[in-house]
Amino acid sequence: MEYAINRVAVIGAGTMGAAIAAHLANAGIPAYLLDIVPRELTAKEEKKGLKLDDPEVRNRIVNEGWQRCVKARPANLFAKDIAERVTLGNLEDNFDWLGEVDWIIEVIVERLDIKQQLMARLEEIRKPNCIVTTNTSGIPIKDIAAGRSDEFKAHFLGTHFFNPPRYLKLLEIIPHEQTAPEIVEFMKEFGARTLGKGVVVCKDTPNFIANRFISVVGAYTLNYALDNGYTVEEVDALTGPTVGHPKTATFRLYDLVGIDVMAHVNTNLYPAIANDPYREELVHEKSTALITAMVEHKWLGNKTKQGFYKRVQTEEGRQFWVLNPETMEHQPPTKVRFESVGKHRKVESTGERIKLLCAEDDRAAKFIWATTAFGLNYAASIIPEVADDILSIDNANKWGFMHEMGPFEIWDALGVAESVERMEADGMEVTPWVKEMLAAGYATFYEKKNGKLYYYDPASKGYVAVADDPRAFAIKEVKEDEQRVIASNPSATLLDMGDGVLGLEFHSKMNALDTDIFKMMERAREELDKDWVGLVIGNQGKNFCVGANIFVVAVAAQQGEWDQLNAVVKQGQDALMGFRYSPKPVVSAPFGMALGGGAEVTMGASAVCAASELYIGQVEAGVGLVPAAGGCKELVRRVISPVVRNTPSADPLPFMQQIFERIAMAKVSASAVEAQQWGFLAPSDRIVMNSDHLLHEAKQMVLEMAAAGY
Repeated sequence: MEYAINRVAVIGAGTMGAAIAAHLANAGIPAYLLDIVPRELTAKEEKKGLKLDDPEVRNRIVNEGWQRCVKARPANLFAKDIAERVTLGNLEDNFDWLGEVDWIIEVIVERLDIKQQLMARLEEIRKPNCIVTTNTSGIPIKDIAAGRSDEFKAHFLGTHFFNPPRYLKLLEIIPHEQTAPEIVEFMKEFGARTLGKGVVVCKDTPNFIANRFISVVGAYTLNYALDNGYTVEEVDALTGPTVGHPKTATFRLYDLVGIDVMAHVNTNLYPAIANDPYREELVHEKSTALITAMVEHKWLGNKTKQGFYKRVQTEEGRQFWVLNPETMEHQPPTKVRFESVGKHRKVESTGERIKLLCAEDDRAAKFIWATTAFGLNYAASIIPEVADDILSIDNANKWGFMHEMGPFEIWDALGVAESVERMEADGMEVTPWVKEMLAAGYATFYEKKNGKLYYYDPASKGYVAVADDPRAFAIKEVKEDEQRVIASNPSATLLDMGDGVLGLEFHSKMNALDTDIFKMMERAREELDKDWVGLVIGNQGKNFCVGANIFVVAVAAQQGEWDQLNAVVKQGQDALMGFRYSPKPVVSAPFGMALGGGAEVTMGASAVCAASELYIGQVEAGVGLVPAAGGCKELVRRVISPVVRNTPSADPLPFMQQIFERIAMAKVSASAVEAQQWGFLAPSDRIVMNSDHLLHEAKQMVLEMAAAGY
């Protein structure tokens, strides 16, 4: 049976449900968003003379939920007009809509009885082969499907998105015993390709993978901090970018999620994992008392404007005061400094930095070692209960929480044998299969052989190859083959991407443009005159290109090196014009930030294959400069030329004004879709939802253009 999803219904217009509907709309899929009908009028509705049967009242809950979603920042939608793809309704007047759709997603209150009642209604209305999923974060999937027919159960599974769905890559797919395998495979493919997700298949266990791990490890982190006198600020300084985690770290993340939500999760998880030897971390005396007191004070985090942090307006301006758990008072912020952190701050490799920090002996090092060691051992202990393989646990942590490394990747960086020895010296009971792995002569969890990555599998007691994704192109792996490196310098490399396609990679600091990159652009253009099909300009850094190296420009200007500046500007212009008039296709593959010169590189190509998360703009005016590599010309060509060509009598001035405003105000797009609306991307350019597939799609675009006779 071939499955297709052309329209979706989301039931539940809360924060998560509305955001899921928004992300479906981003992916080009029309969606219905439904919620319950109010049972009482608000004071405002009574004043307006409305009644319970008025449409405005009956759709109040869904309308309010959707409006919160549309107004949320960061934006849930790629562009404002995408909201038109979502149709709002309620579960009484519009329940029949559910019979039209190919996928129904339940995102309602976390109560088993209510979910089961809804599933009974859905079974009556859904069309044959309609897939039904739940976004529950903890209720067993099999329990939600209890009492339904075998056909319904075959098409039912969990699809657990992470909030906000647009920005967090993880999608946990949770089949139960009766879910049809072909449904699981279809949803994996749909999630990865269409929704741009990193998909992890989980077992139907409490809180699945990511939330199970972070709940227990997060609880241990809080417990260790309270037991050993670490302040809120100290913990956040040690659990953020220092160890490869986002700036939200620990306590800022709790404030973001909600202290009441955290308490609810821990309360529900504890009885559900009776056989987990580490579950006592969830009911630690000091932590439980602290969280209970915060909930009683209604210090619930960002939603109540105070939690572990409190926003305070002082004479110096806005400050974030910090909770002292000893006094239960918020105090002015202080600067946190640790000798070991300062010593290793500039170490670029996250794994090496963590290893160096763990080897130190100050308070920071002791905290990082204790919490890291616990997390590593806990990750091992939940295999095979929550997942059969280490890869799923590593990916769930990286994609669900934006961690740079997964637990087993960190363990390899620390040295497995050395860290196990230290754990046992500290009195920790190391998970048996890890010790068995070492005893059998396997020194690492991951191993690279003949250019292929393998991971250790506790079940087969050996290495298993990581499954290849034919749409994922890894520059790092290509560069390991010296024969595929055409040319290289400190800022850029020219690669053989295969099938006759060249690849130009930037790897300067922040991928800023400099003379070395311009030289490699010139070399790439020369190579195109040889026996190559075309060129892709792309990389796999944090951002595509943040523009020119302003420091170099500033120094040259201060020293009055005007001839040097003119030469650099001309070099950049000539390089991009070389691509613009190349007889063979040149495709740029921008993602993340493409600012200033990065925008000009993007537009200088024959075509663009952009990641959906693209923040592009001509921002030079913000630092007192003007675009110097053809950006202004390109925007005029892309925005005004088609209008004048199609309607010669059209007034170009309003369009010119739009371009001028965006350049003068250094405006940056909020997505690739908005960039296309602004003219940075042409209507024919391609937008890719999954950034892992970006370079592959760009390469395919080159091959298609060449085959079409470009």
